[in-house]
Amino acid sequence: MCGLAGIAAVGADTLTPGAGTILAGMSRAVGHRGPDAEQVYVDGPVGLGFRRLALVGPESGDQPLFSEDGKVVLIANGEVYNHRELATGSLAGVRTRTNSDCEVLAHLYARDGVRFLDGVVGMFAIALWDRMRNRLVLARDRFGIKPLYYTRVDGAVLFASEIKALFAHPGCRRELDWEGALADQSLTLSPYLTDEPVNTWFRGIDIVPAGSVVSIDLRNGEVDRHQYWSLPSFEGEADISDEQFVRTYRDLLTGAVRDAATADAELGLFLSGGIDSTAVAALAAAAGSPIHTFTVLSGGTLVTGDSEFGHRAASTLGMPNHQLVFDAKTVPTVDEWKRLLWLLETPLCGPEQYYKYELYRYAKQARPQLRGMLLGAGADEYNGGFSTVFNVGEDWAGFESGIRQMARNAALHKTPAVAPWWECGDSPLLEGALLGSHATGPLVDPYPAYVASRHRYLQQYNCWHDDRTAAGNGIEARVPFLDHRIIELLMRIPPRQRAGLLWDKKILREAVRDIVPGEIAARPKGAFIWGEGAGFTHRMIVRLLSQQDCALLEEALAAPGARQFLRPDAARAMLSRLRSERQPADVQSLLSLVNLGLLDKMTRQLPAVPLDAPQRAVLTAISIKDWDSEKPTIAERVRDHSRPSPDDVVAFSGNVLLVQARQFPSRLYLVVDGAFEYVVDASVDAAWFAFLQTVDGNRTLGELLDLCGHPYASVEEMLLASIDAGLLQGMPA
Repeated sequence: MCGLAGIAAVGADTLTPGAGTILAGMSRAVGHRGPDAEQVYVDGPVGLGFRRLALVGPESGDQPLFSEDGKVVLIANGEVYNHRELATGSLAGVRTRTNSDCEVLAHLYARDGVRFLDGVVGMFAIALWDRMRNRLVLARDRFGIKPLYYTRVDGAVLFASEIKALFAHPGCRRELDWEGALADQSLTLSPYLTDEPVNTWFRGIDIVPAGSVVSIDLRNGEVDRHQYWSLPSFEGEADISDEQFVRTYRDLLTGAVRDAATADAELGLFLSGGIDSTAVAALAAAAGSPIHTFTVLSGGTLVTGDSEFGHRAASTLGMPNHQLVFDAKTVPTVDEWKRLLWLLETPLCGPEQYYKYELYRYAKQARPQLRGMLLGAGADEYNGGFSTVFNVGEDWAGFESGIRQMARNAALHKTPAVAPWWECGDSPLLEGALLGSHATGPLVDPYPAYVASRHRYLQQYNCWHDDRTAAGNGIEARVPFLDHRIIELLMRIPPRQRAGLLWDKKILREAVRDIVPGEIAARPKGAFIWGEGAGFTHRMIVRLLSQQDCALLEEALAAPGARQFLRPDAARAMLSRLRSERQPADVQSLLSLVNLGLLDKMTRQLPAVPLDAPQRAVLTAISIKDWDSEKPTIAERVRDHSRPSPDDVVAFSGNVLLVQARQFPSRLYLVVDGAFEYVVDASVDAAWFAFLQTVDGNRTLGELLDLCGHPYASVEEMLLASIDAGLLQGMPA
């Protein structure tokens, strides 16, 4: 992970006076990405700024890098995992000058031109100057794991790893694209499929597309785009069995983890306790890599089980586990939130990014030599990870029905005039043929369109923030699941075999079943900070927006664009309502609008670069020896409410109903928002069953305990968990 910045003059032999000062400012703006070294290279019409984070060849890997004849000058951010194979294979005989894994890229371009990335395995963003042809070449890896942006200013091309570096040029356009942002599906989360280009959120700022090479002729400014990789077309069927798919998948994932875990510096691992990160941990452990793991411990992860299973996975695999504590008082200050938002440069900045950023901060302090972090990101999008989330029926057929509906919504999004015909009655009254080319293919087989949509969202959301939260702490995020060979295998699974391999990520579960703890291999798909524990996350956002007399909201509403597009009274009323709710689920939408307003203002009045941002002390982490015995103490640390006193009235929340069916007298059902969510069986927990029967919203806790005939200790765990989940609430009498 490094920082790139550069200026290239169009139609001139040299850079303009003052370009060196501007380049220095651009380089400083991405200084957090590379704290180990800085190089600036200026020659004729091109200036390159490079900030280095040394993971491979730390003693000999400074950039720029050059081809043998010196006619190709290159800077790169990322890792080329197969550089040794390339150097001793197709590039055998080429003399290399450094131990950098990226040097092979200069030699490959000198030999192959724009096709130089066809055989490269890794994650990277590249800027090179072809001195012979006077061309600036910008390129990114197949999934857009490493960022690279560019724009035109006063007869020059600017490029950088982060947008803020472009803004360091005084002539760069600084304008938030409100209309484009408010209509973007990744922000609205409307239930339709889209594979539209990634949104940079700012007018005039372009992003080098994933899997592409952008060449700019510096003689006349003409642009040529070469796409060297895209998602496979799903055409053709692989004639192999499910078992063969699983074995091949295991081999490819093993190789990808081995590649990602190779470095000349210490690596860590974010461990959520789900199958994805645990699989990476297990394969890294099998390869003999001694890795410290880091887990979020919050009220939400306690409810979802992520913190518990993160501990159990690390214990089973023999890896140290640091549980970073986010208690109810852990809320970023106004200034801290703005610094995080400016680091990320996206309105999608939210609690997940905050938690990860703080994990990185702690990891860097606890392990000062740590330079890289392994992640389980990218598995869900292609392995069928959301099949249990988007389904509207049973099993794979229900998932296909769900995504077919999303494909139809996408077509209706483009032909809205006929939408009412699909909105009346219990099922659509018209045939999908009316939607024409917008839906013909996706309605027949919606899965390719679904994967393309997730592929786009992965770049817009996951890859973006995983890079920035790590880079902000001088760490490189590594994502072994995003190895293109794995994805190409998954795309070869024929429709008839999808249910058996992709429902609930079965191919992954089967591939690592022998090395992952059984309880985790079978653990259902969960949400990192949402799901059952969403109330904790939502309440944290409300506290964030409410502090200092709602300072973030008011500052956002004062931005020029916000005054044009937002209704201040409605936004204030919404926050006021959310502050009174136990489950303020709408707060994420409000936060996105606040982020837009803040970005608008910060773009016009540039903040200090992240390198200069002050930081408070890192959060505290705990090491857990025995989860079962320590759970009460753990839970008490992260609850965001006080224990109800004997004099507090206990009542069901307004959206919860207790139901007891006559034919099943020993069972109680908790109905949440009209859906049967929980079953309480008297034969399993008699005390909790009896207690719930007495809750009427009028009696105090002490009265309920007397009435049900059970001591507080017998219902304590379930009572507190129910309050955490928003099912019950304790109120002063």
